[in-house]
Amino acid sequence: MEFEMSFLDLFLQASLVVKAVMILLLLMSLFSWALIFQRRSVLSKAQKQAVKFEDKFWSGVDLAKLYKEISAQGNKLQGIEHLFHSGFREFARLRGTHSNDASAIIIGSQRAMRVAHSREMDRLEKNLSVLATVGSVSPYIGLFGTVWGIMNAFIALGGVQQATLQMVAPGIAEALVATAIGLFAAIPAVMAYNRLTYKVELLDNSYVNFAEEFTSILQRQTVASPSQQPINEGLANE
Repeated sequence: MEFEMSFLDLFLQASLVVKAVMILLLLMSLFSWALIFQRRSVLSKAQKQAVKFEDKFWSGVDLAKLYKEISAQGNKLQGIEHLFHSGFREFARLRGTHSNDASAIIIGSQRAMRVAHSREMDRLEKNLSVLATVGSVSPYIGLFGTVWGIMNAFIALGGVQQATLQMVAPGIAEALVATAIGLFAAIPAVMAYNRLTYKVELLDNSYVNFAEEFTSILQRQTVASPSQQPINEGLANE
């Protein structure tokens, strides 16, 4: 309790510039924590969804049936389901128009999955740069407040004939609080950014691997005879 009171006293006694720096850093810290929890929820959901879909995909389910089930979700498709839906839809369309050109079919499907993959990565990486910015800028903002506070403390000594440590200590302490708050905002942001970026990289690898494996399946279906294709004729007209 005494620490809280002393911290509050230091804040109240600080100059207007140092107070503004402290408030700014506290707001940045609160925003970064809110962003950390939000991004963590999004990435955890994407990871669980990817595992669930791959388990179903590799269980031997009919691809046309799986495509229809996913299409029923409308515009809510995300993650690896989005890649599968985009690739399979383009595969079915091109197979109806370029049934004798296997390379055009595969290239078109790959292009559709690359576009879906790019959009998914944009969604997963959204606002992560904000954490990097908070982590890199906060210490310097805190240092600015510290320098400003110490400068004012020494300027105040100019009108005193005999300076003592007791006279300058409160001003220096007020200033150093700004650096402490800057570190308080920066350290969690940097740690969270590194951790969340690692999770994004894992999902990225998972999406890329799935796209390559799915492309191989589509290639085998393309070179097979029409009677062996597990694709409903109606899909080519979508």
